[in-house]
Amino acid sequence: MSSLIASEVARRRTFAIISHPDAGKTTLTEKLLLFAGAIQIAGSVKARKASRHASSDWMEIEKQRGISVASSVMQMEYRDCVINLLDTPGHQDFSEDTYRVLTAVDAALMVIDAANGVEPQTIRLLQVCRARNTPIITFINKLDREVQEPLNLLSEIEAHLGMDAVPFSWPVGMGRSFGGVFDIRRDRMRVFRAGQERRSDDDDLIEGRNNPEIAQRFGDAFAKANDEIELIEAAAPEFDHAAFLAGKQTPVFFGSAINNFGVQEVLDALVDLAPPPGPREAVQRLVQPDEPKFSGVVFKVQANMDPAHRDRVAFVRVSSGEFNRGMRLKVSRTGKEIRPNNVVSFLSQRRELVEQAYAGDVIGIPNHGVLHLGDVLTEGENLQFTGLPFFAPELFQAVEVKDPLRTKQLRTGLTQLGEEGAIQVFRPIAAGGALLLGAVGQLQFEVVAHRLKTEYGVEARMMSSRYSLARWITAGDAKTLQKFIDSNAANIAYDVVEAPAFLASSQAQLRVVQELYPDITFHTMREHGGQVFTK
Repeated sequence: MSSLIASEVARRRTFAIISHPDAGKTTLTEKLLLFAGAIQIAGSVKARKASRHASSDWMEIEKQRGISVASSVMQMEYRDCVINLLDTPGHQDFSEDTYRVLTAVDAALMVIDAANGVEPQTIRLLQVCRARNTPIITFINKLDREVQEPLNLLSEIEAHLGMDAVPFSWPVGMGRSFGGVFDIRRDRMRVFRAGQERRSDDDDLIEGRNNPEIAQRFGDAFAKANDEIELIEAAAPEFDHAAFLAGKQTPVFFGSAINNFGVQEVLDALVDLAPPPGPREAVQRLVQPDEPKFSGVVFKVQANMDPAHRDRVAFVRVSSGEFNRGMRLKVSRTGKEIRPNNVVSFLSQRRELVEQAYAGDVIGIPNHGVLHLGDVLTEGENLQFTGLPFFAPELFQAVEVKDPLRTKQLRTGLTQLGEEGAIQVFRPIAAGGALLLGAVGQLQFEVVAHRLKTEYGVEARMMSSRYSLARWITAGDAKTLQKFIDSNAANIAYDVVEAPAFLASSQAQLRVVQELYPDITFHTMREHGGQVFTK
């Protein structure tokens, strides 16, 4: 059994796609699915009013706006590998969801718009990856447009991201003169054809950089590219797989996702370079992926993926062992036992029942509030995995229901949306206080209002709040904490896991309270379940 688990784990590749908004991330996701044979036709993210939408964008508001506001999980097989692909929101207002997804992957695929270069949200996401030493593969997109010089893009990557960029391919021309990309490692050129369907046959290839056919067909564009490749070969470091796995080098590929160009090379690189699942740090011990016993952590909860059934799906990253449908599992947080029988794998909104899964896989367990973000499932052992963050919100709005008869539906909707991390919901302990929504970006409020209306039938009224920041609070003993809560009741609220927080209207007010109560610790971040806090 252990040898079977080890061989299955070795086949897994689990990665997230990250980028700044509009860099082409969701389009590339579609094309990876297409090239792996998981789908037959790709949707167009830009055609917002068309009947076809990106396979990874399933929420109604995503289809209307043409953006991703929730992470999606997709599994496919390619070259005898099982690839788990997690598409994340690019918009900074949904960065919390992206941060949590990055705790569940073994590698990341970074998409850069060749016209805009390295953008702010890309830098923030890369900082999270670097903190976890996550290996990163880079795809520079949109070479079919007039873009920045590729040498300048490489310099930007190295300057902003603090790692060596090692080109595996190099563009020949750009925009209207874009001829294709030269595969440096295989010494051949793949010729660009605009709007082509998936092609991987030899008709697109010209072997050898010294082949006169390349110079004849692409003239000055190839002469320039050839000079740049010679410069790179002389100055750039050799690719070092160990440095890549440590997050110190990134292999770089060029292409045009909308035209299906350069996608094949990226897909092959994910199989050849990205690591299989590795060990996971728990509070109690280091958990190895090929251990015989199952363990997994809930890194995401999504409500109403199937609106007809009002379900909540807990996305579980398998950390070790083998999952079998119907097996007995213990929820470490509560000690309760569950026997999930309707566990699913995903191709966006399409689901298939899972009979077995191994470390690296992402499975979905439909439930009705039993599982929360950060919950650990095991075959009996008490484990607590670390690193699933919740950040103190920077924006607040009070929320009330327009129709008082729908108050119960409002609370149900907000509880479920709070549990999935779409928004932070605070319940003030002061009598008569309206529920408070906390967010890191304004767009989160718009999405929640839309989802309350479309998924729960609730018209919500959003109102300004006097609060501008929150800090979770802890103390050395329960009595000290309760005394502080009683003395500051007007500024205390509980979140969805009943973790107490102090709400302040300004930094000045917070500083005064901190000086008055030195025995209370104020935290800008909490981890799952409210048990572990970070200053």
